[in-house]
Amino acid sequence: MDSRDIPAHAPVGAVVVAAGRGERAGQAAEGPKQYRRIGGRPVIRRTLDALLAHPRISHIVVAIHPEDEALFAKAAAGLGDRVRAVHGGPSRQVSTRLGLLALSEYAPATVLIHDAVRPFVDHALIDRVIDAIDGRTGVLPALPVSDTLKRVRSDSMIETTMQRHGLFAAQTPQGFPFAPILNAHEKAYAEGRTDFTDDAAIAEWASIPVRIVEGSPDNVKLTWARDIALVNERLGFTGVAYPDVRTGNGYDVHSFVEGDHVMLCGVRIPHDKRLAGHSDADVGLHALTDALLATCGAGDIGTHFPPSDPRWKGAESRIFVEYAAGLVRERGGRIANADITLICESPRIGAHREAMCAAVAAMLGISPDRVSVKATTNEKLGFVGRKEGIAGIATATVIFPGEVPE
Repeated sequence: MDSRDIPAHAPVGAVVVAAGRGERAGQAAEGPKQYRRIGGRPVIRRTLDALLAHPRISHIVVAIHPEDEALFAKAAAGLGDRVRAVHGGPSRQVSTRLGLLALSEYAPATVLIHDAVRPFVDHALIDRVIDAIDGRTGVLPALPVSDTLKRVRSDSMIETTMQRHGLFAAQTPQGFPFAPILNAHEKAYAEGRTDFTDDAAIAEWASIPVRIVEGSPDNVKLTWARDIALVNERLGFTGVAYPDVRTGNGYDVHSFVEGDHVMLCGVRIPHDKRLAGHSDADVGLHALTDALLATCGAGDIGTHFPPSDPRWKGAESRIFVEYAAGLVRERGGRIANADITLICESPRIGAHREAMCAAVAAMLGISPDRVSVKATTNEKLGFVGRKEGIAGIATATVIFPGEVPE
């Protein structure tokens, strides 16, 4: 085969390997290094944008870690159906094979295999790689080694100085005719070979010739936390962060009926009436439930606890608050503050405020100093002023991981 076997207009697919955990870059709230922000955007989004901007690339399959589905969906929002995610495996080699298998349904003639953490791949480099691929030959972008290399013994003593003539530092994207590189990965998988560190090595093992083209010094791989910091400096990013702090509001009202007590913010208060409702009609906790749900766009109390459901007849409203708080935490949120205002002419709230704050704090799993419960009258105006019922207003502040998107 020669270059005439692949027409210039033949489709080019890409596999982006993004299933790594990035331990060398340290831990961060944003997740593995491919999801950390550089210049205000996730690394992987910059990588995908660079590939999608090239007119010869038709489809991209991204091999991600199964735990990163939400992170990837957020980072890749709005990219359309040219980008598809599949679960990768425990190594780069496994993830690449799974990505190639998924890409096969698009039947590309050639494929580029690229590291998600090389976000500065440019148009010219992609052209050099694609133009050099033919029906039997793979392509590796690389730069000649300029540093002096030393071979070191296990005791950290230098054993010898390596001749750097003919040595190159490999980069990605590495390009191949699609069928041969997929077959090479399948053969390695069948024979239990898992020791290849890049696709050029698998190609060599499978007797696929690989030629070198000029890489780019800007096409750096982000490996260490310092790499990310240096890139932010290079991009002129000031480091100003916009934490994802969300505020939710809730409102509830219940009318009085004959009774001997009311439940307010989880505390039973003797009274000559009670509040009518399907549950215990605790207006403070109902308003707080709605406020918590609002911070993560999870609807309202009626969505999760419809009054038509007999299970909630007479139920303690703390169940609703604890459920909403759990939902917030499942989504990574930390409850910072809860503020509840009760609007009523009676009963008097002051003597019960401390108990209410303690009860709400226990439901939310936060300290009582992060809870405020207060009361006001309605100056004898409206249904509250006529002592026909009680209203409750609540505000919840929750901090979620990451930053506010641009």
